[in-house]
Amino acid sequence: MSDAFTERLRLIRFRRKREHSSFRDELRIIPKWLAVLCLLLYILALIIGFSVNHYGFQTNGPIFPGDESLRHDPELSYFELGGVITFGAVALSILFFSLGYVYRDAKRRGMNPGLWTLLVLLLSGGYFFIGFIIYLLIREPLPYTCPQCAASVNARFNFCPNCKCNLHPACPQCQREVSDTDKFCPYCATELSHAKTPTPPEVQQA
Repeated sequence: MSDAFTERLRLIRFRRKREHSSFRDELRIIPKWLAVLCLLLYILALIIGFSVNHYGFQTNGPIFPGDESLRHDPELSYFELGGVITFGAVALSILFFSLGYVYRDAKRRGMNPGLWTLLVLLLSGGYFFIGFIIYLLIREPLPYTCPQCAASVNARFNFCPNCKCNLHPACPQCQREVSDTDKFCPYCATELSHAKTPTPPEVQQA
């Protein structure tokens, strides 16, 4: 892993500290219609599977799971068939939810949603969701509000385009990015003196 890529990951992790979203908030990003669609597909798969299995019992045709001894125990056959369908539905739902989350999350972070969704899809089939893990590791931080003028700014910005506030102050000694609340540089222990946020002028009385 190159030093430039390592430094980029460090900056991404550092700037993500401004994010305060909970797991519940992240789940809300997944479209509700996608959850409804997965539920309907699951119910449809159960109906089709049980209908085919029932037809096999009625016509002495093939049944699931193919064990002829289960012809005298149809309840067990239906139970096993329902388990297989449920397992497949859960796996596909996780994949669909991951794709839906990546698309909406990439969009709100200013990334290419279509490209990242396609990448996660291609790397999730036989690689155990490695694409989704890669996305979570290198995704851009969320936009946040400027501490001086409260305008929404991109996480890539070094200065606020509205008030010229330094959004990513650096240590004067080692030039590494530091937090607004740091009194000493966490890398070289240099004492930091952040510029104080100017107070808004008082409103003159008429």
